[in-house]
Amino acid sequence: MLQKIGFLPGFNKQITPTGAEAQWTEGENVRFRYGTPEKIGGWSSLGDKKLTGAARALHHMVNKEGIKYAIVGTNRILYAYSGGVFYDIHPLVNPSGTAITNAFSTSNGSPTVTITFSSSPGFSAGDIILFGDTSTFTSITGSNFGASDFCDKKFMVTSAIGNDITITMDGNEGGAGATLSGGITYYQYYHVGPADQVGVYGWGISQFGGTVTNPQTNTLDGALGDNVYGTGGSGTSIVLDSITGFPTTGTNYILVGTEEISYTGVSGTTTLTGITRAARGTTRAAHSDGATVTNTSDYAAWGQAAATTDKVAEPGLWSLDNLGSTLVALIFNGKVFEWNADASNAAATRATVITGAPTASRDMIVSTPDRHLVLFGTETTIGDTSTQDDMFIRFSSQEDINTWTPTATNTAGTQRLAAGSRIMGAQLGRNAIYVWTDTSLFTMRFVGQPFTFAYEQVGTNCGLIGKNAAVEVDGSAYWMSENGFFRFTGKLESLDCLVEDYVYDDLNKTSNQMVYCGVNNLFGEVLWFYPTSDSNVNNRCVIYSYLDSTVNRPIWYTNASSLFPRTTWIDSAIFGLPHATKYDADTDSSFDVTGNTEGVTYYYEHETGVNQVQIGTTSAIPANILSGDFDITQDQKQGITFRGDGEYMMRVSRFLPDFITQAGNTIVELDLRNFPNETAASSTLGPFTITSSTTYQSCRARGRAVAVKISNTAVDSNWKLGTFRLDVHAGGRR
Repeated sequence: MLQKIGFLPGFNKQITPTGAEAQWTEGENVRFRYGTPEKIGGWSSLGDKKLTGAARALHHMVNKEGIKYAIVGTNRILYAYSGGVFYDIHPLVNPSGTAITNAFSTSNGSPTVTITFSSSPGFSAGDIILFGDTSTFTSITGSNFGASDFCDKKFMVTSAIGNDITITMDGNEGGAGATLSGGITYYQYYHVGPADQVGVYGWGISQFGGTVTNPQTNTLDGALGDNVYGTGGSGTSIVLDSITGFPTTGTNYILVGTEEISYTGVSGTTTLTGITRAARGTTRAAHSDGATVTNTSDYAAWGQAAATTDKVAEPGLWSLDNLGSTLVALIFNGKVFEWNADASNAAATRATVITGAPTASRDMIVSTPDRHLVLFGTETTIGDTSTQDDMFIRFSSQEDINTWTPTATNTAGTQRLAAGSRIMGAQLGRNAIYVWTDTSLFTMRFVGQPFTFAYEQVGTNCGLIGKNAAVEVDGSAYWMSENGFFRFTGKLESLDCLVEDYVYDDLNKTSNQMVYCGVNNLFGEVLWFYPTSDSNVNNRCVIYSYLDSTVNRPIWYTNASSLFPRTTWIDSAIFGLPHATKYDADTDSSFDVTGNTEGVTYYYEHETGVNQVQIGTTSAIPANILSGDFDITQDQKQGITFRGDGEYMMRVSRFLPDFITQAGNTIVELDLRNFPNETAASSTLGPFTITSSTTYQSCRARGRAVAVKISNTAVDSNWKLGTFRLDVHAGGRR
C-alpha cells in the first residue's frame, strides 16, 4: 500500500534515530526552506589569490564614488579587495622605513637568512617584514642572494631572538655564506597575533616563568661542559651533591642556568642517569661545579602545555567598521587605525594610526546615526596600555575620531560596566548598541547631551562566548553563549535547540574566539561556525532558521562538511550576495609573503551556482540528509488490525521519488534495522540512483524500521525534496 512519508523541518539530535520518527536527524550541505530540505547553493572564489594567514574579520563598504571595497583582516595582513584585486593596506610601525647596515648572515646550502639590527626591533615570530626598493639595497658579500630576492618583497619572520630575526628564502644559499654584510631599508608590519587560540604554552602561565612553588634545588658536584655529555665530559650521568626530593621514576627535568636537561633514572643518592642535554627547546651551555640545579619536572616548558591552567593565548583578531568612506580598523587588544577610501589611488595607501585614540582595546564599533566611534575594553588613561580595563567603554566626540577626552564642549565620554569580568563583543542594533560581557547583556542607547549614551543591563547568565558570536537581524539579536543560544527582541529569550547537545558536547571552548556568527537573509538563516573539541580552527556550522521557526518547532540544522567551515561571513548587501572566508592551515603558498607558515585564506561569494569553484577549479558539493526511523504503527489488512510501534516487520517493495527540483542524479538509500541498538544498513539492492525521469524504483527492502537518506555526489547536482511515497506492507513479526 502506497503511503506518503513526511518529515518535520530541521534536525533533531536530542533523541535517538529510532525515536525521531517523522523527523530528520543529520545531514551535510543542506538547508530547509518552506519546510522541505534542499541542497545549499554553491560558492566561487573572488580573486585568484590565496591570502596570508587566517581571516578573522570581513567588512564591506562603498566610497563616495561608488567603488565597492571588501576589507579582509587576517591574523597577519589587512587587505582591501576591489575589482577582483587584493591590495595590502596593513599599517606600518615605521611608515618611512628604517635603514640597516651590516645586516645579513647566511650559510651555504641553507635557505635561512639572519638579519641583525642595532637593537631589538620588536618583531615576533610570524610577523611580516617588507623590504624597500633596489635603491636602498647594498650587496651582500659571500652570498648569491641579491636585490631581486629581497627588494619590494614581504617575508614572514621565522624567529626573533634579541637583536636578530630570521627569514626563510625560497631557495638555498649558493654562495660561501655571509656574515653581517649588506644593508637595506625595512618596514615593520603591526603585530596582529597567532592564527589559533590555545592553552598557553611555555613560560608565563600559572606562575611567572611556568614555575611551581618552592621547587627542589641542589648543586652540581662537578662541572658540565658545552657538549652532550654528563659530569666530567663523558657518559650520560650528572652528579649532584644530593638528589633527595628529586623525582626518581619516569622522564624528568632539571634546570641548570638556562639549560634544561632531562633524565630517566637515578643511581644511589647523588646521580641522575639517562640524561639528555638542551631539553625542551633550551640551549646547551657549560656549567661550573657548584652551579644551582632546580627540579623543573612540573614546569611548563616552551611548546608544552601546562598540566592545569586557565590561561589562554588570545588569537590575532580585528574589528572593522566604517565612518562614511573612512575605514576604522582595530587590532584586538591593540591600536585603532583609519584608511581613507576616498583618497586618490586609495588602494595604494595604507591604514594609519588614529591620532589621539586609545592604544589598547578589545572591540570597536561606529555608532549610527550619531556617528561616535566607540571602543570597548579600553584604556582608562589614553595612551597607557597598562591601564586597559576589560570592562571600560570610551567613545570619541561626535564625528571626531581624534577627540577622546571629555570636556564641556564635546560629546566624548566613558562608562564602566559592572556585570561580568570583561566585555566580549558588541553589535549595532536597530535602536541601540548591544554590548555583551562574559556573563551579561547591556544596551547602549544614544540619548544626546549631557549623558550622550544611556546604559541598561537587559540580561544575565547569557554572556557571549566569543567576540564574533553574535548578529543583529530585523530588530533581534542572536548569539551563542557558553551555555546555550539566546535571542533579544526587547526581552531576553533562551532559544530551544534540537541540536544543542551535538554542539556543546563537542565544542572547543578554549578556542572560543574562533566562533563566528553570520546572517544569510536570502534564506532566513543565522549561522555559527565553531571548532569541535579536537580542533583549534572552525570545522562545523550550526544554523538557525529564524524565518520559518515557530515556538512549537524551532528549526535547527548542522553542517560538518569539510568544504563548508568559514572563519568570517558577511550578509548580502553591498555586493548583493553573501561573502565568506575559509582558512586552510595546511597550505602556505600565499601570493604575497615568502616563508609563510601560517596557512592561507580563500575568499568566496556564496549562493552562486551549485558547485564549489576555488581559484578556477570546479568541484562537487556533496549533500546528504538522513531521516529518523519509521515503522508500522497501524495497518488495516484483510480485516485484521496490526498495532504497536515496530511490532511487525515492514516490507517496502518500491518507492515513488518526488523532487520539487532536480538537476543531475540523486541517490536514495533505505537504511534498515530490526532493533534500536543495531547499526542501520542499506537495503540489499540499494542505494538507488534516481534521475529526473525515474517514476518508481523497486527496492525489496525488509526491516522493522526504515530510514531514508537522500544524497548527491556529482558536479552540477542540485535537488529540493518533495513528498516521497513508499509501498509498505506488514511482513510478519520476525
